[in-house]
Amino acid sequence: MHGPATVGWLLTALCAVTGTSCLLRARGARPGPRAEAGGEAAMGFGMAAMAAPAPWSGTPAAHTVSGWVFGTFFGALLVRELRLAATERHAAASPGRHLHHLLGSAAMVYMSLAMVLRPSGGAAAHHSAAGGLPVVTGMLLVYFAGYVLWTGTRLMPAGTGPASGPVGPRAALPPVARQAGVAAGCRLAMGAGMFAMLLAL
Repeated sequence: MHGPATVGWLLTALCAVTGTSCLLRARGARPGPRAEAGGEAAMGFGMAAMAAPAPWSGTPAAHTVSGWVFGTFFGALLVRELRLAATERHAAASPGRHLHHLLGSAAMVYMSLAMVLRPSGGAAAHHSAAGGLPVVTGMLLVYFAGYVLWTGTRLMPAGTGPASGPVGPRAALPPVARQAGVAAGCRLAMGAGMFAMLLAL
């Protein structure tokens, strides 16, 4: 991706932390949620690697190889999401969530191929030329911006009235509620990272 190296490393850190959180969430989960969290962890680590400036700081040939490697990786994630969406054991999962995962994987494949097809000409051309199709990039930007805003509002506290239960460290949420909040937070972080990477395309 082109843009300031500092932004790339910040995105790398954000996506790596998100991937680690999803990986920890997969431990001890039931098969369905574990597969979902594992896919999100793979997406987070893949995004972290792609956002790092290192793969894009070499020669045009290295850019092309990096683009094909990431395209293959995210293409495999896309096929995995399609397979999981079609299996009976995931029939009860939210169709919207499956669609979001599919769009995320497809967006990463799109960005990878855009980097492969970027006109060669050295590092200067790599950092100055825009990649991808403006219409497709714009539609993806609108989707992920809307997703981040929608998910962010859902994570905000629902009420400000007096608490009816115990207050203090022992008033922690049940494990299921905590897991749901962490899962939504991971998707929010990855959606924001996807939006930033599309801007840097």
